[in-house]
Amino acid sequence: MFESGAGFRSSVNDFPKSLSLSAVAYGTTAWLFAVTGPFIIYVNAARQGHLSALELNSWVFGGYFICGLLSVALTFFYRVPLLAAISIPGGVLVAAALSHLSFQEVIGAYLLPGVLITVLALTGTVKRAMEWLPMPISMAMVAGILLQFGMGIVTSLEQTPLISGMALSAFLSVAFVKPLARRFPPVLAAIIVGLLATAGLGAANWQVLSFQVAQFEFIAPVFTWPAAAELVIPLALTVVAVQNAQGIAILQSLEYRPPFNAITMTSGIGSIIVAPFGSQSVCLAGPMTGIVTNPRVGPKDKRYAAAIVTAFLWMAFGLFSPMATAMSRILPPSLINLLAGLALLDVLGSCFASAFGERFRLGALFTFLVTISGVRLYNIGAPFWGLVAGSVVSLLLERQDFIDRTARR
Repeated sequence: MFESGAGFRSSVNDFPKSLSLSAVAYGTTAWLFAVTGPFIIYVNAARQGHLSALELNSWVFGGYFICGLLSVALTFFYRVPLLAAISIPGGVLVAAALSHLSFQEVIGAYLLPGVLITVLALTGTVKRAMEWLPMPISMAMVAGILLQFGMGIVTSLEQTPLISGMALSAFLSVAFVKPLARRFPPVLAAIIVGLLATAGLGAANWQVLSFQVAQFEFIAPVFTWPAAAELVIPLALTVVAVQNAQGIAILQSLEYRPPFNAITMTSGIGSIIVAPFGSQSVCLAGPMTGIVTNPRVGPKDKRYAAAIVTAFLWMAFGLFSPMATAMSRILPPSLINLLAGLALLDVLGSCFASAFGERFRLGALFTFLVTISGVRLYNIGAPFWGLVAGSVVSLLLERQDFIDRTARR
């Protein structure tokens, strides 16, 4: 059923040789992204639901430490950058649900999408659907999602012009000198200069730094129809048709062969495992996958090392969440946005190139437009509706492209 992997032992043995400076830099950038914006969503949701500090710590432990373990296992076994993470849109859904549902009811609803996603993996439904979906439409959806991160480069310059400008200048300077860029990743130069500028200009918020180990507890689920009706289908669709589809499309665009069924199975079983801790559904992390698979990381068969770096940092964040949370808040948000945008530049460019080629161009355009619109229907976000709109447009107006694709196969 599952695609064969490269082998856990061989990947572990080769890891020291694959762990380059670029892998550390891009792996750290992916971690910084994951523990800033997404984490704030979970904190806000916890506040809205009046959760205790212990309940929030449990949520963070399950979402980061356990997902880090899953990421290490998947990445080493398949030798492909596979980062399991709790769903960011799922966090938004939960924030709204906690305004009128108890945390126990929400956790009960977490378990059901996990079961549904596991069944989809066992039947191979997701793999067949992803193989049918035209690549340009998938990449247009990813381009629409990642566009905001590219725009973050511009907005960061408006918010903190001096700090962001110095970090961007460092990135461009290193990238301009090709021999240097091959040995010293430009994004690492941006990180170093950004940190020095933040500290030198007094913009670092050192007061938030604290040293604590996370505490957690298992939270008993409560199953209710209102919670199931509100959360189960949106969470499942968000994981399978948006988050996993995004990560898989990025991997495919870079000529990886992602293990469809293994990814879906991990999302299903992982969702069941993290639910008692209070964490929402597990998925393949989209933007973070884009960061660790950047061609600047190194040869394709060695980029898995960047994902391992991210996974271990996630585990540390989950285990020492109070301390790690404080560390992530030391840097200004604008600098984090700049670094994430710079790390995703190459991937964003390849997404546009793949989306708007010769075939399925109209469907890709509709997908892109709907995705960036931010429209939300039935608690399901714009990326899913973008895929639906683009597929329908291509089926109606670009049937010849489907015929030509089948003929080439």
